Amino acid sequence: MAVAPEGTPCWADAVFDDLDAAKDFYGHVLGWTFGETSLDEGGYTQAYAGGKAVAAVVPPMPGQEGTPQWCLYLAAQDASATAARIREQGGELLMEPVRVADHGTMCLARDPGGVVFGVWQAGTHEGFQTTETPGAYCWAEVHTREPEKSDAFFPAVFGYRSKQLEGEMDFRVFDLGERSVLGRMRMTDDFPPEVPPYINVYFTVEDCDAAVARATERGGVLRFGPTDSPFGRFAVVGDPQGATFSVIDLTTTKGEMPGTEPVG
Repeated sequence: MAVAPEGTPCWADAVFDDLDAAKDFYGHVLGWTFGETSLDEGGYTQAYAGGKAVAAVVPPMPGQEGTPQWCLYLAAQDASATAARIREQGGELLMEPVRVADHGTMCLARDPGGVVFGVWQAGTHEGFQTTETPGAYCWAEVHTREPEKSDAFFPAVFGYRSKQLEGEMDFRVFDLGERSVLGRMRMTDDFPPEVPPYINVYFTVEDCDAAVARATERGGVLRFGPTDSPFGRFAVVGDPQGATFSVIDLTTTKGEMPGTEPVG
């Protein structure tokens, strides 16, 4: 598998106070299996769909306890150079670039509007081994109340081209070459004020409604949907420990694709 181009979503993980409960939930909902927990790496545990690595779950480090949140990592050729651009564009580094054995180099950052994300410079761990198998990552969207900040920041740091979706919803898409790699949605008053800006990660499923049913059976909370769209039938779910994510059936589509207008 080739190393992903700069700015491509390449990995996702989340910190859970109860790792066994997280493994039970996501195993049931998304069909994940799990590798051995690496005590040398802080309990980092990879998740697999169809035998291929798709994400990871990890217990908190001392002082890191809190509401879990899925973290999306964007690929970098040089994590230190990317970190410098993050600073230059008004972002904040929550963790300076650090080498993770021979797996790669990572850092954690926050954009000027408060959206947390990761940066990953691949070593032996190149990231997602599949984005097509049910249970795998397939899409992500920056949810922010200050879209103008994210709209300026992410293209400046990662070289994205931007296009705006036509219609009433304020939604922008970031492209690398001819490929759309990330969305940006304005958070409206429909979002409770206590919900911080975040990146919503989508995992593909064969049947959205069945996945929602499995999630609620295991103590998850349905936050939106299921609903049809030109992109697929999807729903937003909160897991029992508070992490929000989406499930989408890409094969069940309805309606025409919205038009787009280039920005800038």
